[in-house]
Amino acid sequence: MLDRAAIALLRPVLERGARGLLRLGFSANAVTGIGFLIGVGAAMAIAQRRYGLGLALLLASRLCDGLDGALARLTRPTDRGAFLDIVLDFLFYASIPLAFAISSPAERALPAAVLLAAFVGTGSSFLAYAALAERRGLRSDSYPRKGIFYLGGLTEATETLICFVLMCVLPSFFALWAYGFAALCTVTIMMRLWAGWRAFGS
Repeated sequence: MLDRAAIALLRPVLERGARGLLRLGFSANAVTGIGFLIGVGAAMAIAQRRYGLGLALLLASRLCDGLDGALARLTRPTDRGAFLDIVLDFLFYASIPLAFAISSPAERALPAAVLLAAFVGTGSSFLAYAALAERRGLRSDSYPRKGIFYLGGLTEATETLICFVLMCVLPSFFALWAYGFAALCTVTIMMRLWAGWRAFGS
């Protein structure tokens, strides 16, 4: 829901950063990989209850996630890059609830599992819609610069990042954040199911 506004706000900064990375010889795929590795570091820090470090690494990872797309558009976007970006994004998103579950299994395993199940729902509905939209030659007017058809919803990347930040800043309320965000993800799943039902009915 907030992604379009966030992208518009951050685009000038990301484009300047991407031009600097291009001058240094970085490729978009390299930045994607670096961002993912930083995200793995964030998950490892959270699993060890080092929430401040986890938060810093988490934000750095998401910065790379914004820079790689801007860098790709300065050079030549590729299907390989789009594939790598979406797969590593989904793995990163799954790693954070898992890390909180590892940090305190007795208290956090169940809410983390509920949130991960909700992520499966949002991810599968997103990718299924994108695959069928590609088959039908549909294009997204809202996100025309994305590598695949990007179907929005109530919980997008920006909302997920806000949730993760809250988890790191106030980890004692992890269950509240997890259950609450899972409920919002359920709304997104229903929205996407309805969108798919209408779009692919014939």
